[in-house]
Amino acid sequence: MIEFMIAAAASGSGKTAVTCGMLALLARHGMNPCAFKCGPDYIDPMFHRSVLGVESHNLDLFLCGEKRLRELFTRYSAGHGAAVTEGVMGFYDGVGGSTDRASGWNVADTLGLPVLLVIRPKGASLTIAALIKGMCSFRENSHISGILLNDCSPMLYASLAPMLEKETGLPVLGYLPHMEEAHFESRHLGLYTAGEIDSLTERIERLADKIEQTVDLPRLLSLFSAAERQPVNVQLPGRFPVKTRIAVAEDKAFCFVYSETLDALRDAGAQLVPFSPLEDEKLPEEIGGIYLPGGYPELYARALSENNKMRRAIREAVISGMPTVAECGGFLYLGQSLEDTNGAVYPMAGVLPGKGQRREKLVRFGYAGLTAKEDSLLFLKEETVPVHEFHYWDSTGNGEDFTACKPVSERSWQCGFAGGSLYAAFPHLYFWGNPVLAERFVQAAAEYQKNLDELM
Repeated sequence: MIEFMIAAAASGSGKTAVTCGMLALLARHGMNPCAFKCGPDYIDPMFHRSVLGVESHNLDLFLCGEKRLRELFTRYSAGHGAAVTEGVMGFYDGVGGSTDRASGWNVADTLGLPVLLVIRPKGASLTIAALIKGMCSFRENSHISGILLNDCSPMLYASLAPMLEKETGLPVLGYLPHMEEAHFESRHLGLYTAGEIDSLTERIERLADKIEQTVDLPRLLSLFSAAERQPVNVQLPGRFPVKTRIAVAEDKAFCFVYSETLDALRDAGAQLVPFSPLEDEKLPEEIGGIYLPGGYPELYARALSENNKMRRAIREAVISGMPTVAECGGFLYLGQSLEDTNGAVYPMAGVLPGKGQRREKLVRFGYAGLTAKEDSLLFLKEETVPVHEFHYWDSTGNGEDFTACKPVSERSWQCGFAGGSLYAAFPHLYFWGNPVLAERFVQAAAEYQKNLDELM
């Protein structure tokens, strides 16, 4: 089994390009790789999936504890010949920017993963060695085991590699030269999604071609070889005799969902039925619940609004008491209206009182603890769970059923709508880290579905 993390000293070092190229190369060599991403990232795993055709999974020590993280890694790496984890931000950058909690290093330390450090050698030479040595000594065990130089010319590599090996004691496993294929465009929530980038597969294959030429793959595989992890016995909740059908919004407007959250719902007994608020005119039949995840509804506000039949169907379902979870983009969709990127305003589902409006900067960005004021669909009174927010749009009515609190600054605010059949708020939940939330959602959906069946 090959296991390693691809990390860097800072964002913008090329971790995603190197990770995707490496995954494609390992797949080409018949190693059946799987992928992971540190942190609460939806977009980078989309790139991994586009390479592999299989799921990529998040590793986030703020959203789930060490035990569940180990279970996750063991579960999803089982049966694969290689597991490649992409780090997040700078290697030691964690919660609040002033701690290493939930950083790439924290994940590597929890899982015992060796680290391939990606360095972009622009404007420095010997100082790079000082930077690397500082990173290696910053914590008792850095897990940094090798170096890869990115956006580096062959001539510069020939000069730097022997010096870095001498000064740091670490193997320099190769380099990736400057390539236009390695540059992925960004917008307000990060990179464009994988499905929006032309010829992405071909671009990644060219990255893999170059990595095969410029990286010592046999040396890398030898360095990162590990014993098979022992299977973890995960205690699953009692399943319902009949699968509980939950409709999950899944299209270009609603594409931000953790695959582990979906699996937590399946583990709790749900049969997930995808549907498109953009394209479909009605909800799937015989469902007991609705899950509206985040995404880019602001980019498709007009199309969502013009789909009157779906807006009406969702509004009627939510008002009738069908258990519904709506996060971030899903929360905006349930509001009265939504402003698009051009400033035009379109009617939405009209369940909640707020109007979605664009802001000039990130709103309430980052991790928080979410505490319920009363019992509701997912929460017990005074129960606190970790959540994450990342959005440039805000609402004129954010709700007051929860208190959200930053973990380091302890800044707090009121947010969200909750009831016996509803969770609707900007904060993203992570059901894998809190499987009891998935169990409550599925149980409520099962009861709703059962009551519908009895009425028919």
